[in-house]
Amino acid sequence: MPHLWMFLLQSLTPPGHQVVLIDGNTQPMSDPELVEFALRSEIGLVGIGAMTRMIAKAYRVADALRAAGIRVVMGGPHVTEVPGEALGRDGGPRHADAIALGEADETWPRIVADAARGELKEVYTPVDAFGQERKPSLQDYPAIPWQSLDMAQFNRIPGFFRPIMEHFKYSWETFHIIPIESGRGCPYGCEFCTVTGFFGDSIRFRSNQSIVDEMLRLKARARASRGQIAVFFVDDNFAINVKRTKSLLRDIIAAGAQLSWVAQISANLLRDEELIDLIAESGGKWIFIGMESLDPANLASVKKSFNKPGEYAGVLESLARRNVYAITSFIFGLDHDKPGVAERTLAEVRKWPPVLPVFGQITPFPATPLYDRLSKEGRLTRPKHWLEFAPFHMAHTPLNMTISEVQDEVRYAWTHSYSPAATEKALDSIADEPVPYKINHLASRLFFRGIYFPHHGAWGWLKLIAQNRHSIYRIVRESFTQWHGTPDAARQRRPAAEGQMEAEAGGD
Repeated sequence: MPHLWMFLLQSLTPPGHQVVLIDGNTQPMSDPELVEFALRSEIGLVGIGAMTRMIAKAYRVADALRAAGIRVVMGGPHVTEVPGEALGRDGGPRHADAIALGEADETWPRIVADAARGELKEVYTPVDAFGQERKPSLQDYPAIPWQSLDMAQFNRIPGFFRPIMEHFKYSWETFHIIPIESGRGCPYGCEFCTVTGFFGDSIRFRSNQSIVDEMLRLKARARASRGQIAVFFVDDNFAINVKRTKSLLRDIIAAGAQLSWVAQISANLLRDEELIDLIAESGGKWIFIGMESLDPANLASVKKSFNKPGEYAGVLESLARRNVYAITSFIFGLDHDKPGVAERTLAEVRKWPPVLPVFGQITPFPATPLYDRLSKEGRLTRPKHWLEFAPFHMAHTPLNMTISEVQDEVRYAWTHSYSPAATEKALDSIADEPVPYKINHLASRLFFRGIYFPHHGAWGWLKLIAQNRHSIYRIVRESFTQWHGTPDAARQRRPAAEGQMEAEAGGD
């Protein structure tokens, strides 16, 4: 999925300037290749946005561009949290000509205008006339012209796969996952999270109509290009205001703007059965839930006591009854974790409907309360861990385990959650569901496995397919006899709670 910020800032760029978007995940280039492309395209200003885990690579790219005489402005959460680093004010090398702190909706047009005049400043901060930080309103949100943007680099369907899809009468030529935001900010203030510090603790929302219009533009593009589009609502907590979210989903349904969508919603907000009904009817397919831990003491230690582990199973059952999958996120290495935490967690996960679990270690991001606390306690082992980024390697000493023990727990969780046997068991649990639903789950499990065990190259994929050949053969066999089954038919076999809305989500 591409990052939203570059499409948003492209829409906010003053007239008279051409904007070229490059996403390294879809157009990988070496540093010399990127520099050569920028020079050949006569790029006058490069904007780089990066989160903490990507900042080391971002600095490297910025250094290569600046060495070729191309001006670079950097922004995003990490640069905002550690502004002196990008400018070389912390004793290290300088990586950027200018930085944009905070949300750049209002500062980006000024940056472009200043650069065009040759008057680029070092620091751009969104402040009002009194010097106070100003958060941009989302009420006058720019209309991103999805219908006319060149999205070829983000097409997720490889060419070799299209004949297979056509055989099953799914002749999509393109499939895009499009990021949309409906609001910014989070009042929860979890100790490990950067969101409240960057976006603030008060929520700002776009108008329902602007979101509905955007989804209708996306549906029109999908029809015109014989493609399929799914939406990722990138809000850090899509249902933080349940009343407002219900209103938005009702408007999406009323306008016929349903697209398959994914969003992040905390478990405490999913107690609301009407909300889950509306999620399913409006096109919601996957919900990311930050469960973090099954231990209430752990949740309290990171200021996330609003999560109630006793409610997790009920929430997941409610989602499953509407054929909405859950992506459940867990953090190991919290202060109350002890060896065996992975198996204790998986023992509970096995009791739930099939989910996509993801696991990681607690990470102290700069400028978060967690980072400050661990620094004061003298527990940081790599205070600038982002400059030597190593995925799934802790940067501080846990209390009741060693660093290596935490890493072993994470590996155990991934291995036993995405083994061929676990995948077969998950498919067994949804044996009565229609084939497209099972294909969705199988494909998602294979892709999610790659978060921890990357499938490098064709050989990696062939090996993965061989390991899961029984599950794949089972789905292929069923495809020839049951492909046209529908979720509605599955619901006739599954008892529904009294009063539930069981309408299937629309979408092209």
